[in-house]
Amino acid sequence: MTRLSVNINKIATLRNARGGIIPDVRKAAIDCQKFGAEGITVHPRPDERHIRYQDVHEIKPIIETEFNIEGYPSKSFLDLVTSIKPDQVTLVPDPPDAITSSEGWNTIKHKDFLKEVVQEMKKVGIRTSIFIDTNLELIENAAYTGCDRVELYTEPYARDFPIDPLHAVAAFRKAGKRAVEVGMGLNAGHDLSLENLRYFKENVEGLLEVSIGHALISDALYFGLENTIQMYSRQLKESSL
Repeated sequence: MTRLSVNINKIATLRNARGGIIPDVRKAAIDCQKFGAEGITVHPRPDERHIRYQDVHEIKPIIETEFNIEGYPSKSFLDLVTSIKPDQVTLVPDPPDAITSSEGWNTIKHKDFLKEVVQEMKKVGIRTSIFIDTNLELIENAAYTGCDRVELYTEPYARDFPIDPLHAVAAFRKAGKRAVEVGMGLNAGHDLSLENLRYFKENVEGLLEVSIGHALISDALYFGLENTIQMYSRQLKESSL
């Protein structure tokens, strides 16, 4: 079964817009797990405009499922990760001023750097995933870094899905298959939603985990957090029937 990891960055964005502690990010992580999420994802950025480094420390003790920390592997980020020791770290090639993730790693150009980071994570027992596009050559080279998984950057799929679902998913089907063939686990994330999640799951074999934040938290404004998490979970579970 494919695990649903809920990215709670947008909860922190709302809190930070007003200051104070409302909504409570720690409580959101507790509730997401209680409502059926099989993991919690956070993506702390250098300017701490949503999840703060202190949030990561406060959330860690209440994680009962799986903790995934995303981010660019700067020294401060890696120091945070090695002190927290989450279940998984997802390496993302975001510049400090990025609004959101917009591309995957060039695993040819940055192979040595990524290999060094992956080795550092392995020393402390953290599973490592690399955020990546569907380019088959880049996926093959990701395996040379020693990473455990790749996370497919699914914004292009989400963009094209309303126009032509079959065309939208084709490259991801091939990329996922190749990732598994060269010995890596397969995750996916970015702009997956209630509208496109089931089709993606049905057409990309070997999918272990999806990380969903923006769409899920937005849907929760209308449907409630508990109901929304269960709606997303059903998209993953019912697609395999």
